[in-house]
Amino acid sequence: MMTLTGGCTCGAVRYETDAAPFHRTLCHCVDCRRAAGAPAVAWFSVPADALRWVRGTPGLRRSSPQVERSFCAACGTPLGYRNDAWPAEIDVTTCSLDDPEAAAPRDHTFAFQRVSWMRVDDGMPVYPRSRGEGMPGPV
Repeated sequence: MMTLTGGCTCGAVRYETDAAPFHRTLCHCVDCRRAAGAPAVAWFSVPADALRWVRGTPGLRRSSPQVERSFCAACGTPLGYRNDAWPAEIDVTTCSLDDPEAAAPRDHTFAFQRVSWMRVDDGMPVYPRSRGEGMPGPV
């Protein structure tokens, strides 16, 4: 596995990981959309202890009782997501990677909350909620 590197828009925060990305998704949930100001957010997961902040320290914000989001305090770029229910992993915004193609999404999650004008006809599995809450289905 190659090292994945990335960071924020202004360069104040940089990260790297040697871990293979998993749970590569395009999330359509309301919380992700609002946190990023985008119609969906691409994420990948790595073991939390495999992500190294190599420049700067991200800001942290509790967006709900069990969720902490990391971001650049200087430019606001969303960088990470941690859920207390899964403390051993961290999600990283795919498009904060230097090479987003290296961890391209493999499915859609929380599609029941997608905005109507966001098309999901790319052939990837579409989950109404999380992967753990059922099989992919129509949107």
